[in-house]
Amino acid sequence: MNVIGTVGLPGSGKGEAANVAEEAGIPVVVMGDVIRAECRRRGLDPAEHHGRMAGTLREEEGPDAIAARTLPLIREAADETDRGTVLVDGLRSTVELQRFREAFGDDFTLVAIHAPFELRAERLDARGRDDSDSDLEALRERDAREIGLGLGDTLERADVEIDNTGTLAAFRTRVRELLGVAEDGTAESPATTNAGGDGA
Repeated sequence: MNVIGTVGLPGSGKGEAANVAEEAGIPVVVMGDVIRAECRRRGLDPAEHHGRMAGTLREEEGPDAIAARTLPLIREAADETDRGTVLVDGLRSTVELQRFREAFGDDFTLVAIHAPFELRAERLDARGRDDSDSDLEALRERDAREIGLGLGDTLERADVEIDNTGTLAAFRTRVRELLGVAEDGTAESPATTNAGGDGA
C-alpha cells in the first residue's frame, strides 16, 4: 500500500490533486469528512461548526484525534482498490503527520503543495469563494489559523514539494507522476522520491 498525504494552505491546489487521483481511480480520503460526519452525528451544521468541532475532537480525544479517526478510512479505501495507492487530503499538524508515519512507515509520503498568497486568492476568487477585498483579509486570517494549528511546520517536513505556480496542465502532470499514473490513467511506478516542483 502506498499512502500519499497532501498539505498546503487554502487555494494551493490540494483539491485539484484529489481530482487527479479520483479521475485515475485512486481513492481519496478527506480528513475534513471526519469532522463533518461528527458534526452531523451531534446534530450540528458542518458549514457552521466545522472549525469548532475540529477543536472539540482534539480536546476530547487528543491532538491526533482526526488522524486517528481517519486511519480506518484509509485502510478501508486501500482494501477496496486494486491501484495500491490512497490519497489523504488535509493534513495540518505535525502530530497528525507523526500518527500517519507511525501507522504506515515508509509507505507514507507527505506532499507539500506551495503557491503564493496572491495566486491562491485569485484561485479562490475564481471558484466563487471570495467576492470582495475584505475576503483577502479573511484569507489571511484563515492562513494564520491553519498555521497556528501547525500547518507551517508540517509543510516543512514534507517528503516531496510541488511549486504550483505554473499551468494547471503542468500541475496535474506532476501530481500524476507522484501518484504513479500515466496520462491515459494506467498505473506506473509512483515517483515519490524526487522532491521539487519541476515547474509545475
